[in-house]
Amino acid sequence: MIIPLWIYAVVAGILFSAFMTIKTSRADKKVDQEFIEQEGQVYIQRMEKERELKAKN
Repeated sequence: MIIPLWIYAVVAGILFSAFMTIKTSRADKKVDQEFIEQEGQVYIQRMEKERELKAKN
């Protein structure tokens, strides 16, 4: 039984699409995690400044 060439192309397209979806998802998670860490540092710095101001008073 001979499988038409277009079926191979469709399967390859599906596999490529799945690969790109996973790759993009991982990149987005990495960017989100970096943003969360950066915002956390800003929050911690603000809390430390407030603590210093309270200690001075």
